[in-house]
Amino acid sequence: MIKSNFHTHTKFCDGSDEPETYIIEAIKLRFDSLGFSGHAPISIKNAFTIKENDLENYCKNIEFLKKKYKNKINIFLALEADYIPEITEDFHNFYRKCNLDYIIGSVHLVVNPENKKLWFIDGPKADIYEKGLEIVFNKDIRQAVKAYYHQINKMIETQKPDVIGHLDKIKMHNKKRYFSEEEKWYKNLVSETLELVKEKNYILEVNTRGLYKKRCDSLFPGTKILKQIYSLKIPLLLSSDAHKPSELALGYDQAIRTLKSIGFKNLMTFSIDGWEEVGL
Repeated sequence: MIKSNFHTHTKFCDGSDEPETYIIEAIKLRFDSLGFSGHAPISIKNAFTIKENDLENYCKNIEFLKKKYKNKINIFLALEADYIPEITEDFHNFYRKCNLDYIIGSVHLVVNPENKKLWFIDGPKADIYEKGLEIVFNKDIRQAVKAYYHQINKMIETQKPDVIGHLDKIKMHNKKRYFSEEEKWYKNLVSETLELVKEKNYILEVNTRGLYKKRCDSLFPGTKILKQIYSLKIPLLLSSDAHKPSELALGYDQAIRTLKSIGFKNLMTFSIDGWEEVGL
């Protein structure tokens, strides 16, 4: 039984509340574990990451709460670290500076290798996605999606995160307009990344946020990719990507039904002993 969430954002980045408010809600939900994964600082102006001068406070706050609630719930300190080649800090530095329990590695800003401009694929506004595709990639969706998956691949090879976040988030604002997930070129890109994840023995995240925010009609990653993941025996971590305390377990029931229908019997969880499997 899943009684945890390891992808959680608070007021230190783009979440709504203080960390302790999430802990109180997690205890009400009878969680045994809660992992905080604030967006790691990046060197370019943005509205979603922890500010560099707040990183130490973030870490100290979570460490304090670990001790305060140690007899009620296991609390873990993590970051969701963006990877942008030649821009973002090496993930190892965050482990060292913050004494992290784990890192979720994600791509929210896609760099065009030719002009070095950045395309923001996340957030609630589809028009930002659309304008970025035009400005950064001259509306060449195939080049843009290729850049996204190749950026993930480079992150896997060079940064060594514990978990790969929301693998196919590139589809969120696409809404079947610019490309089809059934096209051979797209499937090949996904398969290339999955093979690399398998080779490097990383954990992939099943992320419910797109569903409960009604920004997407499927999980990240979608059912067909999950079937590939099952056949490759890649371990999965279920997360809600919560930005509010009320979101801590949203979408879990639907996600678990989907995973069971594919054949999954176990998911990964994090404990004081590290990563381990738990039954669905």
